[in-house]
Amino acid sequence: MTADAPDPAEIRNWQRRPDGVTTSGRLEPRDPARLAAIGVKHVINLALDSHPEALPDERALLAQHGIAYTHIPVPFDAPTREHAEALRQAIAASDGPIHIHCIMNYRVTALLYLLDIEAGVPAQAAHVRMAAIWDPLTSEDAIAQPWRALLRAKA
Repeated sequence: MTADAPDPAEIRNWQRRPDGVTTSGRLEPRDPARLAAIGVKHVINLALDSHPEALPDERALLAQHGIAYTHIPVPFDAPTREHAEALRQAIAASDGPIHIHCIMNYRVTALLYLLDIEAGVPAQAAHVRMAAIWDPLTSEDAIAQPWRALLRAKA
């Protein structure tokens, strides 16, 4: 990424990973320009278009700033290994700096936890990255259950 602009850390649950990939919760209309200013070339969206906080016309807004777009809709109540694999493939096919987001950065951090483990990142380091945003492995909240099951199946 470029140092021309500071990270737009006020984007919901913003995170810059050690590998340079940035992640966040939902984007707002002003955010494509801010992502372009830090050098993002590809945005991967894991949220459902039907979510009330989804950015309308996200693909078109990003295209106005020369940013490629991939949409991998991950139902929050039904994440699968196939979603993680689709994300892995989208990351591998990316040409340039990547930003991955959903609505809260929960889907993103959980799926990246799986990909980190598969890539050989020590489990504790992968867990720390995920838990900085959300920790479905230890959460007792019912919404975490499908994520906990997915992550524990791999962990």
